[in-house]
Amino acid sequence: MNRFEIVSVNLSPGRGTAKKPVSRAEAGLSGIAGDGHSGDWHRQVSLLDIESIQTFSDASGLDIAPGDFGENLTIGGGRFQELVPGVRLSGDGGPVLLVTQVGKECHGDECAIFARVGKCVMPVRGVFCRVESPGVLRKGGFLTVKDPEPGTGRGEEVEVR
Repeated sequence: MNRFEIVSVNLSPGRGTAKKPVSRAEAGLSGIAGDGHSGDWHRQVSLLDIESIQTFSDASGLDIAPGDFGENLTIGGGRFQELVPGVRLSGDGGPVLLVTQVGKECHGDECAIFARVGKCVMPVRGVFCRVESPGVLRKGGFLTVKDPEPGTGRGEEVEVR
């Protein structure tokens, strides 16, 4: 079983900015309430593993905290490389997230994160999801990779832009 602890839940009303940690957040079919990435699209919720943050922090000498790369959920403890488009994650607070994309285009100087840090891990390590079932995401909670669709070896394929 591939299971991740939610190390931090992070929100920001805007895009391209660091997110602030909160104890819990409501995930609805439009994304996370109060977050700038909510809406009718495929990148409603972003995930980043704590190991990537620690590696970047150690290599750069900068003090990088959960949420500084703009991720909604900082997670740890599972096999992060297995989070590919089509995989579903089930949260212990009820939500189901569908992985829709891995990585994204870097916006460079237009992004407050890039301007502060000088580079970003999200274009390579960021995992993006759409909310399929609503529920609560909380610090200390868990996300578990759901069983794949029968006969496919994994979840449904998702068209990625």
